[in-house]
Amino acid sequence: MGRFKCTVLFIDHEDALGQVARGLLCTDYDLHIAESAEEAQLLLARNHIDIVISDQQLLGLQGIPFLEWCREYTPRTVRILMADIDSMDEAIEAINSGLAQRFLFKPWRPEQLVALVRQAARTFLLERSHENLLDELRRLNLGLEERVADRTRELEHTNRQLEQRNTILQKMALTDALTGLPNRRAMDRLAKTEVRRRARTPSHLAIALIDADNFKSINTRFLLPGGDHVLAWLGQTLLNAVRTIDTIGRVGGEEFMIVAPETSLEGALTLAERVRRTVEIGETIYGNEPIKLTVSVGMVVAMSDTLVSFDQMRHAASAALAEAKEAGRNCCVVRQLTTLDGPSAF
Repeated sequence: MGRFKCTVLFIDHEDALGQVARGLLCTDYDLHIAESAEEAQLLLARNHIDIVISDQQLLGLQGIPFLEWCREYTPRTVRILMADIDSMDEAIEAINSGLAQRFLFKPWRPEQLVALVRQAARTFLLERSHENLLDELRRLNLGLEERVADRTRELEHTNRQLEQRNTILQKMALTDALTGLPNRRAMDRLAKTEVRRRARTPSHLAIALIDADNFKSINTRFLLPGGDHVLAWLGQTLLNAVRTIDTIGRVGGEEFMIVAPETSLEGALTLAERVRRTVEIGETIYGNEPIKLTVSVGMVVAMSDTLVSFDQMRHAASAALAEAKEAGRNCCVVRQLTTLDGPSAF
């Protein structure tokens, strides 16, 4: 049933049926019993009720008018109407008009009541879970808007980045918990969007992979908490090194990706070196001890007249990163992609 019991209100003027319902439902649900609609209204005013089961033939206010009141007063409450065969037409009208969401014939068998309430509770919990996910999505979206607004005063670039990142959050609702940056799935989606956009409106595009050099030694010396601290610092350092129109995310343990729209070969060389240099001259403190770090950068550039896929660009960026590692680390390798001849190294 989840982390909590659903609250059920059972309304019937026959005390015997109320006692049967109590025996069937009180173990699995937070159960309230009422013998009239008026008594049920008081209980609804004092308690949060998830599921209402009301007989049609009540003393005083009848079941259908009561459910109509219930829909107005607590619209999220699941409403179940109990009625005998003689009240079939009224029950059908109540369901068609939205006053009742489920129907239970009288006389009902115990297993029918248990199964109906279980189904209603499951539906209620699923809807509640969905609402919670939507709330979380809105919270993540708001946080992203604030970060983008802090980073830029250029309205056109801000709007485009915000639009791109909002799309990612709405569809995936995922960020990297350690650094606060977009995660791999978010970055892949953003990069593919940029590749599709430039197919319609030709423009330069650069994608870079960045890897922290000798990071295993940091984990060995400072253990995992120290390693997490350094990764969080590295994420913010890289964020400060890129331009407003660029997007950076964490795509692996100590690996990051940059998506840089409208970036020529010359601009990619400048950007890659700025990223490398910014990390090299920076430092962070953990346990009262300064920590220095370097990174290797592999970047690939597709010029405006070059049609390539994201997989091609990522593969070429990975190859460039491997070359930077083999060259001794703390360096940049930038490649230009061409449609026919494959990657050209610079």
